[in-house]
Parts: sequence; C-alpha cells; structure tokens
Amino acid sequence: MIEQPWRGFASDNYAGVHGAVLEAISRANIDHQSAYGDDTVTAQAASLIQDMFGSQARFLPVFNGTGANVVALQSLTERWQSVICSGSAHIHADEGGAPEAVAGTKLWTVPTPDGKLRPQDVRSQCFDMDFVHRAQPGAVSITQSSEMGTVYTPDEIAALAEVAHANGLAFHMDGARLSNAAASLGIPVREFTTDAGVDAVSFGLTKNGAMLAEAIVVLEPERVRGVDFLRKTSMQLASKMRFLSAQFIGLLEDDLWLRSAAHANEMARHLEAGVRNLPAVKITQPVQANAVFAILPPEVTEALQERFHFYTWDPQTGEVRWMCAWDTTPQDVDSFVAAIEREIAARA
Repeated sequence: MIEQPWRGFASDNYAGVHGAVLEAISRANIDHQSAYGDDTVTAQAASLIQDMFGSQARFLPVFNGTGANVVALQSLTERWQSVICSGSAHIHADEGGAPEAVAGTKLWTVPTPDGKLRPQDVRSQCFDMDFVHRAQPGAVSITQSSEMGTVYTPDEIAALAEVAHANGLAFHMDGARLSNAAASLGIPVREFTTDAGVDAVSFGLTKNGAMLAEAIVVLEPERVRGVDFLRKTSMQLASKMRFLSAQFIGLLEDDLWLRSAAHANEMARHLEAGVRNLPAVKITQPVQANAVFAILPPEVTEALQERFHFYTWDPQTGEVRWMCAWDTTPQDVDSFVAAIEREIAARA
C-alpha cells in the first residue's frame, strides 16, 4: 500500500530523491563498467570532488554516513586511541555507538551549548597523554553544520586544526550537512576544509537530495592510514560503485547541491521568522543552516505531532527540532506556522 503524501519537519532524510539524481543514475546504467570504483563515472565524480577540495583530495564513496565516519575515524587513529567531540555530535548521539562498537574508538565528549567545539574544549581533554590507563586522544571530530544547526566559520575551524595538530591529533569533519554549511557561509568549500587544516571529511549528499551518496574525502594523506583496506573490512566498498558516484555527479554539476542547500536554509529562516514572535515559542539556537530549535509547551508539541512529524530534542526542557529539506516549500512552512498559531491560541 502506497502511503498518502505528507510533509514533515523531522529530518531532511525524509525528503525524496531529486530528479537530477535519478537521471544521473539512469545515465550510468549503460553497458559494462569495471567494479569497485575503477570506472569512468567514479573518475568523473572524483574530478568534481577535487574541484571542490583541491587536487590532493581523494574520493572514496561509501554506503552511508555512519560508515563514512567509522572508516574515517579508524583511518585517523590507532586502536588504543580516542576521539574528542561535542556531546551532541552525531558520532556520539546518533550512530548507535558505531564509532565505539565497530571502530573500537573511545569518544571523549565535551558539553557544548551550541554544538560547536572550541580550542579550549580540545585542550581540556589533552591530559595524561602518556598514561596507560586512559584512552589516548588521537583525533578531533567536528560536525559541519553542527547537530544544533550552527555553522563553524573558517577561522574557528583553523583554530581547532591548529590546537589539534599541535597536540599530535588528527582533525576530522563530519560533513553530512556540509552543503548547508557551504550555502550558509557563501564561500568555497576548500576555504573551510582543506585550507583550514582539516585532514579528512565525511562528505554526504543524502540529506540534500541524493538516494545514498556519502564519501570519505582524504585531504591530508600523511595523517590517514589504511583507508582503502578499512573501507573493505568495514563492508563499505561498493561493487557497483558507479551508481553511488553518479549521484555526486547529478548534484555537484551545475552547483545543484549548493542551490538545494541554500533553499533548505532559506526555508528554515522563513520558519523561524514565522514563529519568533509567537507567544509561548522560544527560539534556542541561531538559525544558520536548515534547522530551527525552539521550546514549546508540551501540550502544543503533542497536538502538533499528531499532524506533523518532528522530533522532541530535549524532553526535559520541551525543546524541539524542525528540519527543512531541499524540497520544503514556502506553503509547507506557512501551513506549519498556521498550525502552531492555532494550537497556541487554543490554549491561551
């Protein structure tokens, strides 16, 4: 049974696949191509990645974002090492413990009210560096844009890279929503990744209109070890890789990825503008990407969730998260805002 059409604000993963991506997959579905990435489609996608990140960038497609993070962190750390990250980081809060259970990498988390690490947060975990009883920090991982919808500036990233490298740590970026960060910053991706000192990026387009398009992008090969073998042993090496790579081509060509992300960001700003002055609504984070965080009375949230899908982020405070996607329309937002207004008015 086909589900009736509906629109929600729970996750940008709820959105469908962009038509350009489906067309790119179809174009790749011709004749035979060598398997495991030795194909012309993957070579074309790799060239587009190098245009974004620099000529030194290596493109390694994988099946999903968790796989990209696990393999990347494995390649940046030794078996006895740990990773410093925000307490709200996706690798800690939303991957079912995979970085620890699969990669065997202990996570040292730091509380961050806006989801962003600061240099002092990294320094705070750089102690007992030769103490055998403590998992030794080996890498720093940040999420861009963060789980709280905030965006790191190039200077903030460069400062983190400096303190990480000064302490002998590798520097990883979880870029599942890197597209939204790029659209928010309005600068080339290279300026806040390669040029800012990032060693490896987990770059995803699934949340931005792809079907399943995630990749590890190696920026500093001297800090990355065995990534090709780790991708295989972690079951992330696709045999028919051309169909993963085709999705990158479909979105990266003609900057469709950037336009789609900019639209999602604009819809989030439109939503925030529609509710910011409503009684009983408190916006809790700056809207810098495609997420809106707000606190609502629990009874309003419960009534709204009967019609609209969205997550309660913090049950203790009543904070909720609303995500906008590449296909969210102004009409979707206006309908949601009107429903919020009605539920609040009914309880005034």
